[in-house]
Amino acid sequence: MKCILSVLLLMATGFFAQAQKFSLGVFGGLSAYNGDLTEKAFPKKVTNGAIGITGNYELFPKLTLRAGFTYAVVGGADRFSDKPEQQARNLSFETALYEFSAVGEYYFFDLERQFFSPYLMGGAAVYRFNPYAYSDNQKVYLKPLSTEGQGIAGYESSKPYSLTQLALPFGGGVKFAITNNLRLGVEIGFRKLFTDHLDDVSGNYVDEADLLAARGPLAVKMAYRGNELPGGDLYPAKGDQRGSPKANDWYYFTGLHLTYRFGSEKAFNRRNRLGCPTVPL
Repeated sequence: MKCILSVLLLMATGFFAQAQKFSLGVFGGLSAYNGDLTEKAFPKKVTNGAIGITGNYELFPKLTLRAGFTYAVVGGADRFSDKPEQQARNLSFETALYEFSAVGEYYFFDLERQFFSPYLMGGAAVYRFNPYAYSDNQKVYLKPLSTEGQGIAGYESSKPYSLTQLALPFGGGVKFAITNNLRLGVEIGFRKLFTDHLDDVSGNYVDEADLLAARGPLAVKMAYRGNELPGGDLYPAKGDQRGSPKANDWYYFTGLHLTYRFGSEKAFNRRNRLGCPTVPL
């Protein structure tokens, strides 16, 4: 019996020690995108919100592994551009983002000894998107319309894009040790994407008659919306530039990341923020 109790005690001690390195977190902040419909950072009229949850494991005092799920909405619209040619094109989009990520966080200072520390992060992510726009107050998903000829005979060079893709998240921030267990980070994170179709805009206009025959009048309407403006031009000629495929799209978040670390505070280094041992009274 003593042997069994000893084994159980060792197992419980090991579990408790591991739990002390684990924390749960919540993230809240702003989301935005950069691409063919906007080039500004956090444009005022098309910046949206982002929320998320994380699980964090302290591998070393200055290195934390973080897995998370984030939900956000990003979008852009030509009508908010400073460029007349973009205003005349009159395209817009929004998409919900569902992202699963795994990143490492490197801290410059040990938060057991310091009140705050700058940190860098980087890793990998999988995300889901589905761009849409509004027509006559109705939400219209854009990918099935093949607005740039994707999947239409005669436009084999324009390949359909996947709605589930990989991304490379990276960024950084500053984290504060409010208590030994409660920490608050102020951070910004960027996502390098491998697609230029987050906004459904990348290449050239297809022939109006070809698009009409293959996908119908709604596809023609959503592929070019300049004719909806007063004095707007007619549908562009086949091969005219619609977007720029030279650079892929981006999306990014900024906000607060609050984490709570499990375990008794007595188990952690009780040194003060100057690095000196505390003296019991």
